[in-house]
Amino acid sequence: MTGSSSPVRPGVRLHSLTLAYRRHPAVHHLSGHFAPGSLTAVVGPNGAGKSTLLKGIMGTLRPDSGQLVLEGIDRRDIAYLPQIAELDRSFPIDVLDLVALGAWRKVGAFGRLAGRHRDRAHDAIAAVGLEGFERRPIATLSGGQLQRALFARMLLQDARLLLLDEPFTAIDARTTRDLLALIHRWHDEERTIIAVLHDLELVREHFPDALLIAREQVAWGPTAEVLKPENLLAARRMSEAWDETAAPCHEHAA
Repeated sequence: MTGSSSPVRPGVRLHSLTLAYRRHPAVHHLSGHFAPGSLTAVVGPNGAGKSTLLKGIMGTLRPDSGQLVLEGIDRRDIAYLPQIAELDRSFPIDVLDLVALGAWRKVGAFGRLAGRHRDRAHDAIAAVGLEGFERRPIATLSGGQLQRALFARMLLQDARLLLLDEPFTAIDARTTRDLLALIHRWHDEERTIIAVLHDLELVREHFPDALLIAREQVAWGPTAEVLKPENLLAARRMSEAWDETAAPCHEHAA
């Protein structure tokens, strides 16, 4: 993954952002800034709106109120790693073709992968430790191998804003270590990275910034400050108190 001579360092700014399903908020009046070049973990209880926030940044879920502003980038230049559970692993595609999807902006949705793009796809596969797996159907891969292939696709995409939804769920320790090394490499290249995570010890060790949400913002800033026990307790209480049958949200940002 190589950037241009003057790489864009995108940011994401939120202004009282509410993301909702049928007007029932999943993320409620969130304000803050994912700074350019930052490495941020999004954490919180189950059902806290973490994955919903990524979908809002991707543009697959429109704001119900407030604003979400992409700074220095448009959504075509975002790389998104979905949860493995969201993928249809029975789809008849092999590792090389899956990774090659990362080049779609350069070759077109129906273009043929040839020349330098094919070479880059093979290089990306080798970089994540899957050399020799190019023609393996994804249905035959372990969870860790599939996650490596998805990271290779992101390598080929060469995006400046990277969104990772639970990248280390149900994978082995060695794969986690290898993929963390790749994330740190992206961070060193001043790419902006936002990752939904559950392992708080991993967050403390590898992610300098964190956003703690429980549908609403609890804390946002340096990880050591965000993950204080009182903040984690507040997030748990907010999650337990949330009323799924509450009336739709009608408050709008000015």
